Amino acid sequence: MASFTESEFSRMDLDQLETPKRASITNVKHLSSYNWIEAPAATPTIAVPGSPPLWSAPQISRRLKPDSGLAYIAQNAARHPESPLEPLFRALYTTDPSFDIRSTDVVTDRNNIRKLLYFIDPSHARNTLEALTINIEVVKNTAIFCRDEVRTVEHIAPGTFKGYGREFEKAYTVAQISGSTGHHRIISYRFAGMNFIVRHETDGYVDNDAGTSSPKASKHTEDGLSSMLGALSLSSATVSPAITPRVSKLVVKKEGRVVPREATLEIKTRAASKSLDMLEVAPQLWASQTAKFVRAFHHNGTFQRPGVEDVTAFIKQWEDRRQISLRKLAALIRKIIDLVKGCGGNAVVKYDVERDKLVVCKVERKEMLPKDLYSKWDDVRNLGTTRDTHSDATQKPNTSQTEHDNMSAVSTLDNNRSHDADMDIPADEN
Repeated sequence: MASFTESEFSRMDLDQLETPKRASITNVKHLSSYNWIEAPAATPTIAVPGSPPLWSAPQISRRLKPDSGLAYIAQNAARHPESPLEPLFRALYTTDPSFDIRSTDVVTDRNNIRKLLYFIDPSHARNTLEALTINIEVVKNTAIFCRDEVRTVEHIAPGTFKGYGREFEKAYTVAQISGSTGHHRIISYRFAGMNFIVRHETDGYVDNDAGTSSPKASKHTEDGLSSMLGALSLSSATVSPAITPRVSKLVVKKEGRVVPREATLEIKTRAASKSLDMLEVAPQLWASQTAKFVRAFHHNGTFQRPGVEDVTAFIKQWEDRRQISLRKLAALIRKIIDLVKGCGGNAVVKYDVERDKLVVCKVERKEMLPKDLYSKWDDVRNLGTTRDTHSDATQKPNTSQTEHDNMSAVSTLDNNRSHDADMDIPADEN
């Protein structure tokens, strides 16, 4: 394959790519999940499997204050900038130590899929096209797509109006993991002949045994807390802490319970004077195959009790009607991967706003993951051994950074506490 330093695509160029006959998501599976836990920067901490917050709508209308304070734009990068994708892999191998990554074609955040789709068809985007930067590393036959944002957090100052999304989540859901600042899901599926692993944030879940909501009062009662603790699948009383040396400072705690994918939901808030078209949120729901959706409308911050919609059929219909765009998306992802393989396995994809083009550039940088995780792509009999070469067709990406000699620890701890969920600044744009 010919090498290159830069390649670019216009939307017209996409018409020249060979597209599959159909581009559908099939064989969706839940792989793992985790919550970020409030902790010092020196010891970024996740709880596996964690839990999203429980949907618990009040029976009466509620007036909420506007969002303020710290809001995460990209929490994985904010809390663990050294390797934003490491939590995905640590959670995955905590849940399933024998998981075979070698048959996976793409590992990515949902955000990357959504933004590539917006480039292909800007009509999917609510406003103008968003900035897009994706760092890509190819390990053997797996392309790792790492989301890159200019800002990873936002501080909402007093008097600055950014909607009610975060406050709504606090008032209408019950936290399940103590100290949590966000819940992330890891799923796999097949899309247009490629095997994907996708990470995404989830706003909450519905307790199917109790219906679409539960009494809000239980959030503050001792009985409610006891019930939550009783539902946890892991207990510190029965599992001893274990520490495995890694080239990392990420701490992994075993805490929480597995929530079925079918019970998870996405929440969007909006002023009652403005519409919230399902087509606006369809790409996000489709990329994560989220089954439940809450549209919450307000009058100057006063919310009526919203219902939970099952959007499974809608997502399927949307997929059927958007085949032209989705087939181009599949072709574009394949083309990007081929280009990255051709330049040594390390590149960055950016959207050039001025020229309205997608640009793929060869880069040299440090590896995306801690060294020990690359052994997962070795032969099964060698999974316990870390090798310097982790690519057959593509060699280990060039790096000017020397390897870490100071081995920190990825701690696998066990705890039995419970409470909160994730928020990548909610789309409450009034």
